[in-house]
Formats: sequence, C-alpha cells, structure tokens
Amino acid sequence: MAEVVHTPRVFSGIQPSGGLTLGNYLGAMKRFVTTQDAGDMETIYCMVDQHAITVWQDPDKLRHATRELCAGFIAAGIDPEKSILFNQSQVPEHAQLGWIFNCVARMGWMQRMTQWKDKAGKNTQNASLGLFAYPALMAADILIYHATHVPVGEDQKQHVELTRDIAIKFNNDYGVDFFPVTEPVIEGAATRVMSLRDGSKKMSKSDPSDMSRINLTDSADDIAKKIRKAKTDPEPLPDTVEGLADRPEARNLVNIYAGLADLTPEQVIADHAGQQFGTFKPSLADLAVAKLEPISAEMSRLMQDPAEIDRILARGAERARTIATPILKRTYQIVGMVGA
Repeated sequence: MAEVVHTPRVFSGIQPSGGLTLGNYLGAMKRFVTTQDAGDMETIYCMVDQHAITVWQDPDKLRHATRELCAGFIAAGIDPEKSILFNQSQVPEHAQLGWIFNCVARMGWMQRMTQWKDKAGKNTQNASLGLFAYPALMAADILIYHATHVPVGEDQKQHVELTRDIAIKFNNDYGVDFFPVTEPVIEGAATRVMSLRDGSKKMSKSDPSDMSRINLTDSADDIAKKIRKAKTDPEPLPDTVEGLADRPEARNLVNIYAGLADLTPEQVIADHAGQQFGTFKPSLADLAVAKLEPISAEMSRLMQDPAEIDRILARGAERARTIATPILKRTYQIVGMVGA
C-alpha cells in the first residue's frame, strides 16, 4: 500500500471557560500567530466550547467567554482570512467523529489520563461522562481535519499521544492508511507559564487570587502592579540558566521575559545577570505593558460588536466544514455506515 501524504495542517483549540491570561497568550496564542504568519501550513484554531461543558457552565457566561476568546485570538494577531477561526459546536462533524473514536478508544487508555484523575479527583462517580471521554473528542477535533501538527503545552501532550494511538488503532482495525499520526509541537521559552504567587503551579484563571495571574483584560497599572508584587527570592539573577534550577519563581519571570521579548532564557540571563529583582521586575513590567496593553485595547474594541464576532465565527465554521465534511463521509464509508 502506497504511503498517504497528508497536507501539512495545524489544529489547536482553547476552552472558552472565561478569563484569558498571560499563560494563554504565551503558551498558545502567540505561537499560533507565529505558525500562521510562517505560511507553510494551513492553520485552524478553535474555541472548544463542547469541551468547556464537561463541567457545568452558566450559558450566558459561556456565550460571553466564547466571544471574548474569539476577540482575544484576533487581538493577538490571528487573521480570520489567513486562518480558519471558529467555535467547535458550529461544526457537528467534531461530535460525530468523536462518537466513532469513543468506540475505538479503550477504557484503560482513558483511565490513565492524568487530567481525568486531576479534574475528577476522588469522586469519579460524580464526574460527567463527557469529562471522561474528553480525550476522544479532542482526538476528533484534530483528526476531523487530518491535522498533522498540534501546538500544545506539556500538560496536553498526553492527549495528543492518545490521538496518535486512536489514529493508529483505527487504521489498523480497518486496514487503511487514512488518519495521520499527528505530531505534538512543544517549543518556546514560556509554553507553561506559572503562577506569580507560586512558581510550582501553572498560571490559572481558576486560582482564587487574582494576583497570581495577568489577565489579558488587565489595565497597564494592574499588569505592572502584579509583576512588581510577584513572589521572588532574595538572590540576584544568576550568571547561567542552570542557576535557576531550584528557583521556580525566578525561573518563571525569566521565562515570561523571554517569551514576551522573543528571546531565549539564556539571552535574558546574559542581559540581566547579577541584577536584583528590584531592577529586573520594572524592566519586565514595562515589557509586559508594551506587549499586552494593545491586545487588551483591541479585545475591548472587538467586544463592542458581538454581532461581528458571531459573523466571523459563522464564516470560520463554514470554511472548517468544507474540510471536515468529506473526511467524516469517508470515515463513515470505512466503518460501514449505509448511506455515507
């Protein structure tokens, strides 16, 4: 059988569960823009609202969060003409392929997912079936476009590995070479941005302390204040990156600086070695304000016209379906669905 060559295509998504942070920007959106602007692969970016409801969401807040996320994508530099930008629930092929993959994936695979264990906690009997099956739907999100590359943070790598397992098992079960074995793309200085209050924890919109994160809707004053008050240690910045190994808060701030300035951590250390944080933090604050304030302002402008955001999402969904529909049809034919 001749090897199938798939069109180089990137897919990634973010849950619209409210409150974009610096972590979303550096860990995902900024990287999405870089890939889009490189122009060597098709780029598809999604607001995964069906994943969001694996835990209960207030309907009005979900609608607002979906539009705000779309505004954030555009404000960060995603061009809806260059990339396909849409929300998941407007493309039913995601859920339709998700069911096929529910029947391919094994229970044992799902039970090994660390995010399932973390989110369900000890009371797994009270968690939703959707939360358990989340990774199969994520595989469908990716493979309904035959995406070859998925930019993800380290915490999502396991789910992309499951996507690869599902693709391989489907191809083997049906004797086809249909779904690509997707590659996770994990790169950059700040693919995992940590809390400003605890360098051992990921920056999260669910953290009860607003001082733990920088929100993309924060004012310039708020951004500067949060960086000035970020937890650090009393030692100056070291001469080498290796000197940050046991200093999680210091390492986090250096990585944030690197991510915002398009530098490596090594370059940041070379420029600031020996500085006390009383000197480094103001430099970081100025950089963060310069990079993030225009995004915040553009998000605010876009949110004044929700109908235009809805139009952009609907157009993106139409474009997404032109790719997804024939892939689902062929999947149904392979499986043996009559009428496909």
